[in-house]
Amino acid sequence: MGNQNKEHIIETDVLIIGCGIAGASAALEAAKSGVRVIIVSKNKKLVESNTYYAQGGIVSLGKDDNPELLAQDIMQTGDGINNKQAVKILTNEGKKLVDEILIKELKIPFNRTYPDELDYAQEAAHSRRRILYVKDTTGMTIEETFINKLKSFSNVTFLPDHTAVDLLAIPHHAKNPSFYYLEPQCIGAYILDNKSKKVKTVLAPYTIIATGGCGAVYLYSSNPQSAIGDGYAMAYRAGARIINMEYIQFHPTSLFHRDADAFLISETVRGEGAKLKTKEGRLFMQNYSRRGELAPRDEVTRAIYEEMTNSNSNYVLLDLVSYAKINIKKRFPNICKTCLKYGIDITKEPIPVVPAAHYCCGGVLVNSYGQSTLKSLYVVGEAACSGVHGANRLASTSLLEGLVWGTRASKHIVAHFDPKKVYDFKDIHEWYYPEDGEEIDPALVNQDWLNIRNTMWNYAGIIRTNKRLERARADLDYLNHRINKFYKESLMDEKVVGLKHGIQVALLITKAALNNPISRGAHFIK
Repeated sequence: MGNQNKEHIIETDVLIIGCGIAGASAALEAAKSGVRVIIVSKNKKLVESNTYYAQGGIVSLGKDDNPELLAQDIMQTGDGINNKQAVKILTNEGKKLVDEILIKELKIPFNRTYPDELDYAQEAAHSRRRILYVKDTTGMTIEETFINKLKSFSNVTFLPDHTAVDLLAIPHHAKNPSFYYLEPQCIGAYILDNKSKKVKTVLAPYTIIATGGCGAVYLYSSNPQSAIGDGYAMAYRAGARIINMEYIQFHPTSLFHRDADAFLISETVRGEGAKLKTKEGRLFMQNYSRRGELAPRDEVTRAIYEEMTNSNSNYVLLDLVSYAKINIKKRFPNICKTCLKYGIDITKEPIPVVPAAHYCCGGVLVNSYGQSTLKSLYVVGEAACSGVHGANRLASTSLLEGLVWGTRASKHIVAHFDPKKVYDFKDIHEWYYPEDGEEIDPALVNQDWLNIRNTMWNYAGIIRTNKRLERARADLDYLNHRINKFYKESLMDEKVVGLKHGIQVALLITKAALNNPISRGAHFIK
């Protein structure tokens, strides 16, 4: 057993794991109140997150709009199984926080029709134009601005290139047997320094998970490769309740190109008139939905998947140039530039697209303040399931949910702040390093990931059957056994930690899908 040196023990008031819009909103609110905040990111670049890649925009309220209309659209897309209280919070508080934090405080340069008038975009399943956007780089702009703002606070410490290994909880990690009579409580996390390969014990009376989603456990995903659902895995192992993991939303349109890694073609492209066609140029969406290209994501995704299957094709075409009444280059500069990099000029030709795993509507069950069922653990953003999205998410509501719940969680912590500790670090188990840890073989890690991603795509993906899901569970169970053995015998490394998180998440999704025989929203059983 490695001895835990005092320098590997860090104490703070609020530990935040992840720093997309949800983690950054929580950090900003906590920082302003003066409490000490540590933000952990497994990426070297702090901005790397799902937020950074969100092109479309963030929901506000349009000109002829109101919270009730927005709530109606959210509930309809979510197939009616949304948490009504959560929807009410989002629709009533969202616009106010967008105005106060993003526009006034952070001065996000949202597109405007006139200097004093915001421009609103249209997206699928919205009954109004109500999406605020910064060209097609909304998430990137918001994320960079947030990180720069947080760097100005002396009470905020960043730990980039650090991987969260596991949540610390009592009584589980306590040496003292009398702790077993206490209510289970999260008291921080074990955090791996990716450079030194040493594990730090970060102790905090309040922990916020903001690790984002899990799209990267699928073969095709619009998420960055780091989005493997670490938060779900850690919270599950610590005993927090996880729900709705079967509702994995697939984005209908990611760029199909062998060298393009997870590049999304925003829904606003269809909002601006683009039509979907087969490789032969045949329009098909009108055969699947009266809303055509602006049907909810799950319907568009299944339509594309059916067309690809029927014609044995690996992509369809998204044609903007034939239908656009806008200056394509000006409206979508980033999409234009990226497609051009791969030899596709979207001002002259259609874009080859394929569906990709995009968003998890389930997660760690939380209340209206982001509190999980484990004391002192808050979860916000895509890692949480507040119930806002029900069985399927309405476009551009995810950034708003991150902003609203990130802010609410820290407000709740600050209002009830109690720095009194129920533990001493001497009562907590040190991190155990195996005596003769083996070096990681990257070939094994890569192959395990390939197995996970292929299994999830083929058996627990867009269209599911009981047979496919049973096969997925059997294959993943076997792999889980192998990976856990590998984890226990290996030297500490972020790759093997990620693999342990990833297999756990793949099993959570598969088992949830098997347990739910009802096709609904993003969970489609054939």
